[in-house]
Amino acid sequence: MDARDHEAVTGAAPQPAAPPRQPVPRPAAPPPLPAQAPPLSATERWLRTPRVVDAPGVYGYGHVPRDPDDPDRMTDRRLVGGAVLALLTGVLVWSLLDNGYIPFWREPLTLLTPRGWWNGGGMSRPEYFADKAYDILWMVLLAYYFARLGNWPELLRRYLTTPAMRGWASVVGGFVVWMLCWKSYIPLFEATSVIFPQSWTRGGGNAYAAALVGDSLYIPGTLLIAWPCAKYGQWGRWLRRKPAPAGPPPWPPAPGAVPPAQRTAPGDPFGAVDVSPAEWPELRGAGRHDVADRLAAEVRSGRMNDVDCVRIRHAWSLVHSRRQGADEFADTVLRLGADACLHPSGDRDVPRRAAGHDLLGDQVRIGRGAEDKRNGYQYRGSGIALYPAVLGTGLLAVGPAGSGKTRQVMRPVAESLCLQALGGRAAVVAVAAAEADLGPREAYDVVISLGDPASRYDLDLYGGTTDPDLAAWLLADALVDGPESEQLRAATALGQLLGPYAAAHGHFPPVPVLRELLDGVPHAYAALREAVDAAGAPGLMRELDARERQAARPGDIGSLLADRVATLDRPAFAGFFDTSGRSRPFSMDALAHPLRVRIELPERGHSEASRILVRLLLAQFMATVASRRDSTMFACIVVDDAAHAVTPATVRALSSLRAANAGAVLGLRTLDDIPEQLRGPLVGSIGCRMALAGVSPWDGGFFAEAWGTTTVQTRDVTRTPDQSGGMARRASRGVRRLFTGEAVTTESVTVREVERERWSASDLAHGVPAGHAVVSMTTTGGEHAPPVLVDLRA
Repeated sequence: MDARDHEAVTGAAPQPAAPPRQPVPRPAAPPPLPAQAPPLSATERWLRTPRVVDAPGVYGYGHVPRDPDDPDRMTDRRLVGGAVLALLTGVLVWSLLDNGYIPFWREPLTLLTPRGWWNGGGMSRPEYFADKAYDILWMVLLAYYFARLGNWPELLRRYLTTPAMRGWASVVGGFVVWMLCWKSYIPLFEATSVIFPQSWTRGGGNAYAAALVGDSLYIPGTLLIAWPCAKYGQWGRWLRRKPAPAGPPPWPPAPGAVPPAQRTAPGDPFGAVDVSPAEWPELRGAGRHDVADRLAAEVRSGRMNDVDCVRIRHAWSLVHSRRQGADEFADTVLRLGADACLHPSGDRDVPRRAAGHDLLGDQVRIGRGAEDKRNGYQYRGSGIALYPAVLGTGLLAVGPAGSGKTRQVMRPVAESLCLQALGGRAAVVAVAAAEADLGPREAYDVVISLGDPASRYDLDLYGGTTDPDLAAWLLADALVDGPESEQLRAATALGQLLGPYAAAHGHFPPVPVLRELLDGVPHAYAALREAVDAAGAPGLMRELDARERQAARPGDIGSLLADRVATLDRPAFAGFFDTSGRSRPFSMDALAHPLRVRIELPERGHSEASRILVRLLLAQFMATVASRRDSTMFACIVVDDAAHAVTPATVRALSSLRAANAGAVLGLRTLDDIPEQLRGPLVGSIGCRMALAGVSPWDGGFFAEAWGTTTVQTRDVTRTPDQSGGMARRASRGVRRLFTGEAVTTESVTVREVERERWSASDLAHGVPAGHAVVSMTTTGGEHAPPVLVDLRA
């Protein structure tokens, strides 16, 4: 078929034949390497930054430890002034010696050398050499003596803190000494030139050759100057190699090779070479070089953020010991790169971060240690951070409204836990009013707005349990804030109703029905009795009969429980606390997964209901985390306002959270919001205590007692009238008193060691500046940090 037939059949003109492919020319040599490494991405720079945590609560990202306090440390002014004074004194003494004002200093030279050297009219070469060597010896002795007297070694150690500074200082010092020798102020060159024969410097009668040879003889003296300078400044290390670049190699490594990632300590260009986390050494150690290369390329390109790094690292830690799981992990990473192992929500970050985070150490920075003498040396000027090892002992933050408790403490902690949840390592429940600033709603997976009909999720009033006794204990802890005996009566009464109802209907009663049963409404009891009879549970019928008999007695706790439940049986909560399965209730059992939950309380018009709900959520959280089978994931509850929500059971459970890998963060405006008998036990059982600016002296007293005392030195100065001396001295004191109006006294100083409170109640109430807080920390490993004054705005 020719071209016209093809066009008639297909309706289109045939395409012309493709020209033959030309071979692609290959380069004769590989492309040249780039002159310098490409700039580091933000994630790679974050991974390569060293982390040092030298005390509990220190923000380790880029932290440079401080030297311990030296009680005998000399002040800078005294050190520099003494060094300058010693230098000037040494120059003056040498000038007096050199100009003959102190003649006897040359007597040892004449005694130890032949007498004929000094009786002639001039000096021979041996005499000249001995004379110059003797001068140099005295110079060295004077320099050593006055350097020790003026603390020059301490001056160099204090101000030349890095190898680079020491290197440049040795160069400058060596050049100054060389110039003094060249100008003959120090006779070093003259002494070294005398060692060699005079025929070398004559040059055969040629003045130019003699000058050239004579100047070249100064080389030994120059080497004598350069040798100690090179030893001090470590010139050999500078000449042997250059400082390692901070970035990765500018070309991709060969397949299967482990590229060395060099990281140096700040200020030390010759620091130890180690493998950076940016090169994924754990994967390379397991032989997964292809996966490590893919992830390293993602880091270098900037497609991976800090959440991706910790999420993938955590996923590898879960599967690396299982062959099949490790292979699946490798396939997923090679296929998806930075998108591998995503959180079920699909989020890779939280919107609008409000604090500094170091997810590699699970730390969130809340402020900076103030330069206060009561702060330990490790904390002065250092970043202060909170992390799971600290939150696992519990955190209590007390401060009035406007002190920054929510904005500068609660939100950073909730934000950090949300980021850790995206990395698969934590679960968080944030409880606060709807207007509280605990981050945007988009930062959470589940948002429960109690009292808001538009809320997508509901709250399980019974904590997701099917055990009637446990459900009764949780409800009793929330409904009764009195003594434990009242809670025991309430739990018994609730158990007598929840057990029969669950056996008859397969679920616990909704709020309106529970209120009617507690109130003793006849038709509610009749309906429940018929349902229990139909279920065939005679033992539960006896429980129901016992409840009816107790309800008929005066002073029964059922009426009190009914009144408390009535605060939840309001039209605003009509669509909540459903037990029939028609809604999507949240229970604390979901904390087995890396979940981010925010529960918004209806503060306006329903303050009592909010307090009951906070107590209920705290009780459910404590019971759930204590019974978890897998406690590898950190779980934490953040309560912005825990007023009237702390019960004796809560205080007892706080001390057991560290064993369950869980934590609780409680905020209070004042300790007066909790029962008086629980204030001391609460402050004592919590591991981390924070007193913000503006606390009352009564609140400060509890913190001061919990922080205890420390040993300090006190100076007592006693002044007594001066009665010493004769008539002339007494007359001078009388004239001085006549003109000044003050008696002349003598002072006696007594230094004692006494026990003082670290922070007294008055200091906490009146001595903490605005925007500051005093924080003490305890880790789950048992490390303690003394109270630290922290600037929360820094």
